[in-house]
Amino acid sequence: MVFRSPLDFFSASRILLPHLADGLPGLCFSAAQIASVCATLEETGDVERLARFLWALPGSGDARDSISEQEPVQRARALVAYHAGRFGELYRILETHRFTRASHGKLQAMWLEAHYREAEALRGRPLGPVDKYRVRKKFPLPKTIWDGEHKTHCFKERTRGLLREWYLQDPYPNPAKKRELAHATGLTPTQVGNWFKNRRQRDRAAAAKSRWSQHRGRASSPERERALGGTAPSVTDTDSDLDV
Repeated sequence: MVFRSPLDFFSASRILLPHLADGLPGLCFSAAQIASVCATLEETGDVERLARFLWALPGSGDARDSISEQEPVQRARALVAYHAGRFGELYRILETHRFTRASHGKLQAMWLEAHYREAEALRGRPLGPVDKYRVRKKFPLPKTIWDGEHKTHCFKERTRGLLREWYLQDPYPNPAKKRELAHATGLTPTQVGNWFKNRRQRDRAAAAKSRWSQHRGRASSPERERALGGTAPSVTDTDSDLDV
């Protein structure tokens, strides 16, 4: 039997070996195969199925140690912990396993977003840019997911270019397009969605400011100017990820 993908192999094994449906797939999968399944499920965004697969892996012994050495497995465990709101477990995984640079972007986003959510729950309100800056200063990225390069709060030029190009084509991307763009930029779907939301808000604000300026230019009296308002709507032009 030929399998087109690791996910096909996983699905076929559960059919051909039904006694493993609630058992330990690690007994018939090699560590490399398990890592491939984790990477495939992560790429498809099927976090629920990924969680079930991880739950069925060996809980102790040499098999677990061999599996834990696989980066896709640890990355998958971090992703599941993040979506389940188990932030303490997420932090432990990220702080105790050294990840390659290719994984840094997504893991850094999870680290920051988890701390943002905890701070919001503690304060009982959404965080502003200054609040998020303070959170990042208080909880710096661990060296296991940071290569030591200076990290700014703005996206790289290549990332901004891709986001802007896609925005011109479709300012309201569906979930599938968000995942595709996230894969292309190294961001998370949440970051992509927030960037598009913020960009739409900036465009609306810019349009409002333009209308305000035109009306103000036609104002014929102080009373009319006061009726239109004395201050133009503010517009910020930045691709900051402080709000993701």
